[in-house]
Amino acid sequence: MSDQKHDSTTHFGYQEVPVEDKARRVADVFHSVAAKYDIMNDLMSGGIHRLWKRLTIEQSGVRRGHRVLDIAGGTGDLTLRFSRLVGPEGEVVLADINDSMLKVGRDKLLDHGATGNIEFVQANAECLPFPDNHFDVITIAFGLRNVTDKDAALRSMTRVLKPGGKVMVLEFSKTDNPALTKLYDFYSFNILPQMGRIIANDAESYRYLAESIRMHPDQETLKQMMETAGLVNCKYQNLTGGIVALHTGIKP
Repeated sequence: MSDQKHDSTTHFGYQEVPVEDKARRVADVFHSVAAKYDIMNDLMSGGIHRLWKRLTIEQSGVRRGHRVLDIAGGTGDLTLRFSRLVGPEGEVVLADINDSMLKVGRDKLLDHGATGNIEFVQANAECLPFPDNHFDVITIAFGLRNVTDKDAALRSMTRVLKPGGKVMVLEFSKTDNPALTKLYDFYSFNILPQMGRIIANDAESYRYLAESIRMHPDQETLKQMMETAGLVNCKYQNLTGGIVALHTGIKP
C-alpha cells in the first residue's frame, strides 16, 4: 500500500498536491520551524517525546563499534545518544532531507562536543546514498509521515541495513481510545497551531504537522508495509495510549 493516491498526486496534510510538489512543501515547513524545533517539541509533548526517544535508544541494542543511521535525524536527539553508545570505533550518520534542520542539528551536536564519530548527510529517505548491507541499526523518528513514498523509503532502509540489523520507526499513530482520540484531536487542531503561532510565528506549519499525523498509516498497516519491504519479525509497541507507536523489523 503506497500513500500516493494515484500516479500524479499525494497527500500534503489534508490537501491533495502533485507528487513533485510534496517534498518542496514539506521542506518549506521544516525550513520555517527548524530554529524553534526543539522548544516546540518539548512544549507540544509536555517533554514526553524525550521518554519516547529514550525507549527507542534502550530497545535499539546499539553498542560499541556499531554503525547507525538516524534518518530524518533533525536536531540530533537520537544521534547524540547513539554517538555515545557506539564510541570512537563506531559511526553515526545523521541524515535529513532538509538543510535547515541539518544545520541546527550540527550546531547543537557541536555544542555538546559530540561530532567526532558523526557524519551529516543531506539525503532523501526514498533513495538513500549508502551501500547495501551497511548499517547495524536504522532509526527514523517522527519523519516517515513526511516522506512522499513511504514504501520506497522502507525498501531503501532495508537495502542499506545489514542482515540481522534492525529498522526502528518511531511515529505518531492511532489511538483506539475514543475519549483520548477526542482530546488529542482538540489539542492538535486548536491548541497546537496557536502554540506554533506564538512560539514559532507559524501556525500553518503546525496545522500541517497535525494533519500529516492523521494521514499516516495506522499500526497494522505500517507493520504490513515493513513486511512488504522485506523486513521480518515486524512488531510495534503503543506508547501513550497509541498516540505514538514504536515499530521494529529485522532484515533476514
